[in-house]
Amino acid sequence: MKTLSITEIKKKARDQGVAQLKNAKKCDIIRSIQAAEGNPQCFATGISETCPQEKCCWRPDCIEAEVSK
Repeated sequence: MKTLSITEIKKKARDQGVAQLKNAKKCDIIRSIQAAEGNPQCFATGISETCPQEKCCWRPDCIEAEVSK
């Protein structure tokens, strides 16, 4: 899986009906999408190494976000 561009993330948010704040950070948008989907809001919270969700579409972005902290 590849990381998603901010444009792709915003499109996914729109598709999920997630209201976006103009200056929202990437992690905030992704966590809002996770909530709208009924999933835990765990993006970039430091659990990627132990996360059992291997097929999560956010996994590459999550790992990258945690490494860059």
